[in-house]
Amino acid sequence: MDLAQQAFAAALRILSRRDHSEAELRRKLADRDYHGDVQDVVVARLKGLGYLDDRRSARLWAESAVRNGRGFGPKLRMELVRRGFPPEIVAEVLAGIAASNDERELVRDILARKFPSFDPVTASDRERLRVMGYLQRRGFSAGLLFRILRYDE
Repeated sequence: MDLAQQAFAAALRILSRRDHSEAELRRKLADRDYHGDVQDVVVARLKGLGYLDDRRSARLWAESAVRNGRGFGPKLRMELVRRGFPPEIVAEVLAGIAASNDERELVRDILARKFPSFDPVTASDRERLRVMGYLQRRGFSAGLLFRILRYDE
């Protein structure tokens, strides 16, 4: 088996666990000592077969993160960039997420799931700050959180 075939087999093993961005896959192939032209050949073949698609991978990861309450807005952008997705794909995915999800409803869903006994009206300032910090670390805007946690509109 030549080097390109070995690299392709390694790439298939990597992608069999989960989708990766092209940058992540190239990084993992480089860790296994597959560099330069070998990576280019493998990546081109994987794209041709439809196994490597940054747009699909970014969209699926972002939808999962939003659905599971792991991120929204700036947090989601940071994670997608960290995973190596190109800026134009990140912007496109974030626009799609923002258009298909209401930030207010997402916050309410997370509050109901993560903090079922939390009542913003009767909560102490300390408890309100703890919940607000949790939600801000997931990328929700402070202005929206103030409105929800102080007035529960």
